[in-house]
Amino acid sequence: MDLRIFTEPQQGASYETLLTVAKATEDLGFDAFFRSDHYLRMGSADGLPGPTDAWITLAGLARETRRIRLGTLMTAGTFRLPGVLAIQVAQVDQMSGGRIELGLGAGWFEEEHKAYGIPFPKEKFARLEEQLAIVTGLWSTEAGRTFSYDGTYYQLTDSPALPKPAQSRVPVLIGGHGATRTPRLAAQYADEFNIPFASIEDTERQFGRVRAAAEKAGRAADDLVYSNALVVCVGKDDAEVARRAAALGREVEELKANGLAGSPAEVVDKIGRYGAVGSSRIYLQVMDLDDLDHLELISAQVQSQLS
Repeated sequence: MDLRIFTEPQQGASYETLLTVAKATEDLGFDAFFRSDHYLRMGSADGLPGPTDAWITLAGLARETRRIRLGTLMTAGTFRLPGVLAIQVAQVDQMSGGRIELGLGAGWFEEEHKAYGIPFPKEKFARLEEQLAIVTGLWSTEAGRTFSYDGTYYQLTDSPALPKPAQSRVPVLIGGHGATRTPRLAAQYADEFNIPFASIEDTERQFGRVRAAAEKAGRAADDLVYSNALVVCVGKDDAEVARRAAALGREVEELKANGLAGSPAEVVDKIGRYGAVGSSRIYLQVMDLDDLDHLELISAQVQSQLS
């Protein structure tokens, strides 16, 4: 079971804070550092000092880290033209020495689009499908050849399809709860399918849909990595769990029901139950980015038992 650290910087984090967490992620033996792609806080968080851009952040971290994988859950398709995104991700992959992964989603948070003057189209999923075709098509075009695409929403003519990523194939993550279109899209384009904030029962059901869609598309179901994203709140005793839950503004029992919370033993047990339904990777949503002791505890007493 791979454990990855997943952050939500729109809730309030500077680049320096993210760099500190990414370096701790690397030093403590976690597999990867991922971040969300949002420009506006959610809920009661103050969001200070303001938003940071996902791909600018990852470019910086690419030069400041050496081992961990880096990526997004999920880049919003509404934020970037697909040709530009292909260039950005390829360049950051080169900067990292081939450690980048692209999570790409349709975009959903209308308020942040209004706040920063970003168009919020009605047909987001159909656009996402074209974006995936373009990004992967540009990367897979042989050197010296050109790439063209004539879609409903995007048209590319004789693109040189450069630059190329350092990796022969940048892993693409697709995720969500959709019962039909999402599994079909994952089967066609994804190297990994991620389901965020889902119960074990819902996880098993959605993984089954994706596996069936993969086989229908002519792929082996096990070609994909299957993963979860879950909020994490671990403490060495009940008092520490309660303190960390309070810092998140949430109740312990709610976190235990909907995430990975409690003692290290409780969390290891629940991760094992996700593993039993097919998950081989967990993105730990860490909300208090100043609490590095939390990461140290997870590394020493959770990750060590899963290795």
